[in-house]
Amino acid sequence: MLTGKQKRHLRALGHKLKPLIQIGKKEIEEALVAETNVALDHHELVKVKLLESCLLDKHEASEALSEACHAEVAQILGKTFLLYRPAEAPVIKLPQGDKPGKTSLS
Repeated sequence: MLTGKQKRHLRALGHKLKPLIQIGKKEIEEALVAETNVALDHHELVKVKLLESCLLDKHEASEALSEACHAEVAQILGKTFLLYRPAEAPVIKLPQGDKPGKTSLS
């Protein structure tokens, strides 16, 4: 499960990405899942775009594809969403937890 800090980090990295995967009227089928798995293996962070012809809602599509690919949704914005899955040897370094020395005030 990604923390808020990790999601912010991934969103910053994903801002400049072009969508590698597009979901159209065929929606989420095996070929799309296979293509997404290949993209995640290679890039770790993938931007997915929903085309106008897609009948799925952006939340349904992101949830279905993330579950099928064992990935996490880092962001849903407009008709696009970001999927993240660390590689065997992760290239993207995620921030860990809160800053040390930070305490909550009572």
